[in-house]
Amino acid sequence: MSQHPILRAIETTYLRTDLPDFRSGDSVRVHTLIKEGDKERVQVFEGVVIGQHRGGSRASFTVRKVSYGVGVERIFPLHTSRIERIEVLQKGHVRRARLNYLRDLQGRAARIKGERAATEASGESEASRAAAPVASPTAAAKPAAPSSGSAGAAVIRS
Repeated sequence: MSQHPILRAIETTYLRTDLPDFRSGDSVRVHTLIKEGDKERVQVFEGVVIGQHRGGSRASFTVRKVSYGVGVERIFPLHTSRIERIEVLQKGHVRRARLNYLRDLQGRAARIKGERAATEASGESEASRAAAPVASPTAAAKPAAPSSGSAGAAVIRS
């Protein structure tokens, strides 16, 4: 951002606040408005964020995907009105800010370790909890009966 207070005040009016937090390595789905002739439509670009460039209203981020065996990268201005929304699909665990090395990798080698987003993860965990048997609260409150041997004797193992 600019150091001059008047320019900084003008720039802050153009910053978007409705965008999610995402980092390099995250899988995102970017919904952009495309104008074809006199019509506008929403085009979705889904891929991995390989870099971000900070800078106030001039901030941008680069998304990479492989389409039909060809790597495609697209640079999006972060605070533009042409982006309808950004969805974070998966949080990636990476140790770099710029993931340019992904350009040289193919197939399984280009995958990034990560965790599912909260919306998908909570849906899967609720489904698995519904399928799991539920123990009654009275059974959990009762102490287990001691096995053979003296009652109440502690077992000490060294």
